[in-house]
Amino acid sequence: MDFITIVAVALGLSFDTFAVSISYGVIRNKILFWQASRIAIVLAVFQAGLLVIAYFLGSFISEIMKAADHWVALFLLAFLGIRMIVEGMKRKEEGKIKDYSDIFTLLSVAVGTSIDAFAVGISFALLSIRIWYSALIIGAVTFFASMAAIRIGKSAGTRLGNKVEIIGGLILIAIGIKIFLEHTLGI
Repeated sequence: MDFITIVAVALGLSFDTFAVSISYGVIRNKILFWQASRIAIVLAVFQAGLLVIAYFLGSFISEIMKAADHWVALFLLAFLGIRMIVEGMKRKEEGKIKDYSDIFTLLSVAVGTSIDAFAVGISFALLSIRIWYSALIIGAVTFFASMAAIRIGKSAGTRLGNKVEIIGGLILIAIGIKIFLEHTLGI
């Protein structure tokens, strides 16, 4: 697989992390560069890491994972999204925004948005694609997409005020539903 094709795959895989990163930027509109970098690195490592893990597991686990991957993504992202919406509604009067960069939330989001990379890794194994080269490109594209999205969200967050948690929660739920529908309907 050539460089252009791998970059195209990487861009496709990074859409979910891009949307999640916008949410992080919106919610944490005073986020510092090193904090944004930490979030982007975790998302990129999970994206590339699940790709590599799936590659080596190959077709051994493909049928098992295909049956459950969309359910896992839907559950994780819907759970976090509902939690954000509830917190946003509670804090509407207080004027405070909760920080969703705790490690549990960040890891849950990273797994939820990387399920597609797992499926791609299995297909890469079947096609005998150079996995380390691909993982490096996919991780780098995810990192840069995440950093750009956090910056975009950061700019928008100051204008949205207290609604940011609710918007972020709705984005996470929408991503979970999108992943679920793509896998269920074969879109």
